[in-house]
Amino acid sequence: MASSEDVHPTKYEEQHVHEVYQQIASHFSSTRYKPWPIVESFLQSLPPGSIGLDIGCGNGKYFTVNRDIFIIGSDRSTNLVKIAATHEPHVAVVADNLALPHQAGRFEFAISIAVVHHLSTLERRRAAVSCILECLSQGGKALIYVWALEQKGSRRGWDEGHEQDVMVPWVMKTGKNNPHPDGTTEKTFQRYYHLYRSGELEEDIRFMGGEVMEAGYEKDNWWVICKRKAKGDASGG
Repeated sequence: MASSEDVHPTKYEEQHVHEVYQQIASHFSSTRYKPWPIVESFLQSLPPGSIGLDIGCGNGKYFTVNRDIFIIGSDRSTNLVKIAATHEPHVAVVADNLALPHQAGRFEFAISIAVVHHLSTLERRRAAVSCILECLSQGGKALIYVWALEQKGSRRGWDEGHEQDVMVPWVMKTGKNNPHPDGTTEKTFQRYYHLYRSGELEEDIRFMGGEVMEAGYEKDNWWVICKRKAKGDASGG
């Protein structure tokens, strides 16, 4: 299999991220229904009437956490967006994290849950963080989640010193009565992930002009709540 260094990043991600999620959308959605506690707490803490974004919304499982806010979701997968769009009154559109169709400085919050780690170069991951920050109003805040390198307690067993750019299998079983076109009842798809080491996400956020408000670790993920720096604040790196 070609590595990300052998293929242009957009083509590599198309093959190992976007095409995969298009094919597994329904199966993937059926396994994604329970909100993660930190994400749920973040959304429930928002003032009534808040308008924000779910960037890489998948099936829209976070749309219904807080009925008093309005969410515009986006995802590269048209099949996942179709599922997300059923959660009215919220809306979902097909969009790339690096080319968001939203007005800059408009939104009071944004969430990006397990999305940025699918971008295959440092420059593209940082650009994705920048796009999220640019959407926020002054005082608005974003919650970003990425897979952690430090997962020695999980079934995957990754930890410090392991390769950070990995392929993660998704096995889709259809059953004997509904085989895949090739006649098999099980198919494995390989998805690209960049595993973030401790502190790496915070570094990227600060590098792109953001300010880290809170940070932590939950369920093999690093998370950060961040905001745009106040105008005139040149501190930080």
